Amino acid sequence: MKKDQCYFGGSPIHPGRGIRYVPALVVSTRAVLAFQCNKTFRLFLRKKNPRKIDWTVMYRKINKKNVTEEVIRKRARKVKKVQRAYTGADLETIRHKKAQRNTIRIAARDAAVKEIKERKEKKKVNKNQGGGKQQKMPVQKQHGKKGR
Repeated sequence: MKKDQCYFGGSPIHPGRGIRYVPALVVSTRAVLAFQCNKTFRLFLRKKNPRKIDWTVMYRKINKKNVTEEVIRKRARKVKKVQRAYTGADLETIRHKKAQRNTIRIAARDAAVKEIKERKEKKKVNKNQGGGKQQKMPVQKQHGKKGR
């Protein structure tokens, strides 16, 4: 189902509706002009300007009345990823670690974790040899009248 567009008003014309007009004496860009109703046809013949008539599509576009329909989407800019050095490592070490295979990285991480565990074990052993935990003296609470 093809809908035509009204030459004057700009609204859609459904099949079997509207008026067709062939301008004989006036040179036109189209051979046949379609109008939605008699009202638009008469306004066209009176040479009224559709930009100045409130209900036409052209007027509404010019005066920005259809703001909800003509929402312009902003294009999202593509995010460029840039590697930067930070406090713990400079750019070369970061690139070098990225280039390493996962297996090497995992092995290095496991070795570091193992070393940390060994340090903790040594600390525990040193504490136990030093005599264990020292007990704190209990603090005596004062019993008496409040507010004085």
